Amino acid sequence: MSTVSGDISIRTFERRRWLFPSAVIHELDPGPGPAGRRPRRTARDWFVDFSCFLLAILLGAIAAKTVWHDPNVSHGLAVTDQLVGGLACAAVWLRRRWPMGLAIAMIPVSLVSDTAGGTAMVALFTVVVHRPFRYVAWIVGANLLATPFFYWLRPDPDLPYLAVVALVTLFILLVTSLALFVRSKRQLMISLRDRARRAETEAGLRAERAQRLAREAIAREMHDVLAHRLTLLSVHAGALEFRPDAPQAEIARAAGVIRESAHEALQDLREIIGVLRAADGDEAAGRPQPTLAGLDALVSESRQAGMKVTLDNHVGDPAAVPASVGRTAYRIAQEGLTNARKHAPGAEVGVRVTGAPGDGLDITVHNPAPEAEAPHVPGSGQGLIGLTERATLAGGRLEHRATGDGGFEVRAWLPWAAA
Repeated sequence: MSTVSGDISIRTFERRRWLFPSAVIHELDPGPGPAGRRPRRTARDWFVDFSCFLLAILLGAIAAKTVWHDPNVSHGLAVTDQLVGGLACAAVWLRRRWPMGLAIAMIPVSLVSDTAGGTAMVALFTVVVHRPFRYVAWIVGANLLATPFFYWLRPDPDLPYLAVVALVTLFILLVTSLALFVRSKRQLMISLRDRARRAETEAGLRAERAQRLAREAIAREMHDVLAHRLTLLSVHAGALEFRPDAPQAEIARAAGVIRESAHEALQDLREIIGVLRAADGDEAAGRPQPTLAGLDALVSESRQAGMKVTLDNHVGDPAAVPASVGRTAYRIAQEGLTNARKHAPGAEVGVRVTGAPGDGLDITVHNPAPEAEAPHVPGSGQGLIGLTERATLAGGRLEHRATGDGGFEVRAWLPWAAA
């Protein structure tokens, strides 16, 4: 069931609450009342109870007329029959509080009072609607077994024995069928309400999941795009802090890198926010995402920042690589260079890219052991985890390990389907 249909059913329930039985309302909306307390009767409950009372009186009056004109029944027995039947009709108002007790009591009472037959049918109807089937089977079976015994003790003056037994049995089965229909309708109503509640819950969970995925996308893009720029800022700012006596040209070059990196970081941040504010799937918003063709510019930028980087690119036409695969490869190389700059400053970093359609794309970023102890650069420690997730989502794999020479290597394989 959709959320819209669930909302409609809930609004309908709230508008027409007075039309539902109190038992159904209590099942659908228990409310803050104490547990175990009987629900208050609705306007519908009062109408139904009064109708059942009138029905019991009507059926009792018809039976009383038959008893009064039966020549086989004495005057005293007829009066007793009517008195017992009147008390039974008054007991109809107890059917909601003690349905089983009333139904059980009506079985022997109906054997001695024909006028109480209407109350017995009302009690039977109530048990079938409200009680489990094991109780229903006992009550219905007891009424069916008592019918031939009753008309054997007090035969009908107008109809043969088998005919009247068959008619009364058919009437009992008709009342039972009608009660089962009402019961199934109530259960269907409760089931639809439950489905509406589940639909609301599932919609809320889907919304929470979408928000969580959006936050993860923001965090991933922030890390992939800004970590590279901000690492440049941190490294060069740290160099200026620890070498205030550096030559003027070197200080000017470092300050230029800091200014340019800060400008690029702000520009990237604006573009990320613009893309995330755009509609889902709208890849045309903002600047085009980097692909494998932008790897040369990334390496050139790292070299300008003072890194020693060698690029070994064996992909003849980077533009032929699918955009999603190329973008993932670019992010892997970017994160590898960022980590090498933070943890192995001064070391020569090698980036190797090979692959062909049908074979996949291999990316390797390796750096040897650092020449000196690296200054502390704060980080989240989630970069490689995010890259592994990116590669897995693209259908590939990523591995990272420390090498025997004290360095570090990131190796990834991404699928590249044949043309």
